[in-house]
Amino acid sequence: MSANHETDKTIKSPCIRHCCLDGDDVCVGCYRTITEIMDWQKSTQSEKLDILANCSIRKQKHDSLYL
Repeated sequence: MSANHETDKTIKSPCIRHCCLDGDDVCVGCYRTITEIMDWQKSTQSEKLDILANCSIRKQKHDSLYL
């Protein structure tokens, strides 16, 4: 077993290749901020899970406004 269990699992990027930033610098494809996108590769597994949770919240807010 590895000494750092945070690297044992790979969390895939939520990028769906529909990259375009809105006025708040949030990608309209994956709902990550520009900072989250730039920091993804160096983020820990825990940080990635937090980012994904925030993306989900942003998507829900977006969908409730436009659906």
